[in-house]
Amino acid sequence: MGRRRSQQVTLTDVAQLAGVSVATASKALNAKGEVAPDTRQRVLQAAEQLAFQPNVLARGLISGRTRTIGLLTDELAGRFSIPILLGAENALGNEQMSVLLCDARGDAIRRRHYIRTLVARQVDGFIVVGDSNDVTPTLGGEIPVPVVYVYGQSTDPDDLSLLADDEGGARLVVEHLIAQRRRRIGHITGPQTYRAARDRVTGARAVLAEHGLSLVGGEPLYGEWSQRWGRHATRQLLTAHPETDALFCGNDQIAVGALQVLQEMGRRVPDDVAVVGYDNWEVLAADCRPPLTTVDLNLEQLGATAVRHLFAALDGKPTTGVLRQPCRLVVRESTGPAA
Repeated sequence: MGRRRSQQVTLTDVAQLAGVSVATASKALNAKGEVAPDTRQRVLQAAEQLAFQPNVLARGLISGRTRTIGLLTDELAGRFSIPILLGAENALGNEQMSVLLCDARGDAIRRRHYIRTLVARQVDGFIVVGDSNDVTPTLGGEIPVPVVYVYGQSTDPDDLSLLADDEGGARLVVEHLIAQRRRRIGHITGPQTYRAARDRVTGARAVLAEHGLSLVGGEPLYGEWSQRWGRHATRQLLTAHPETDALFCGNDQIAVGALQVLQEMGRRVPDDVAVVGYDNWEVLAADCRPPLTTVDLNLEQLGATAVRHLFAALDGKPTTGVLRQPCRLVVRESTGPAA
């Protein structure tokens, strides 16, 4: 008579069907090297025949791991955090790892509470998600397990920090605009206090200098990450420098504001002025008119990369320092066809 569905298949059942001891069955299923190839094959076939599902808790007790990762963020509702967390969660799920997600909301007391809680739950490692691609406080010696910082650079150079390459992203933008025969390029961006804004200015200026060019007006226009600032700065820049033929905007919101003012001023996009945003926030970039050329930070991939490095650290192969992940340019109608 067949096994009833309500009965749990155990390691003992697998061992009996394969004709081996429970210890040998365990070694075979956990890829231990002490098992002969033909014996391992018999155990694997028995496990498949019985649809055996290993007890994750028991396996964790044997290995000393809980197969659980702590994800700590300061801005769960942010549009940068969510795709990073999705990429990390998907990569963890593929490895049958569980996730404990905590949102400190920028509060140091909540942050310390969640760190203590996750350590008490004996997570195997931490992924700490920043919200601005800027510096984030290290957890230091607070926890006894590996930590990977993503979209935020730890204050400790011996930690591993994964960042989006903002300077490289800006280079992509300006190279594209120059390939589109634009030579009078202005730059409107967010607050100068943001490292991402400063890095993008550095990348843009480097490419312009390589072609004997400089920013329209000589300096970027720093302000807010808002459509309102995009409208104000575009009006200011085009009034002072009507010869401007391209705008590189520090994010998609600024770019949408720029598009609105250009339309009001009777400037055709991209015929008269090409416009590029940053972040590839599709709810804005793909739906505005014309659709916006912009830079995608590949945030889901950044989250998955963090998981890969965390697994390596758990296997005794940690990486330290700062790694910057390349961005990609998404070309849409606001700059015309790709060259």
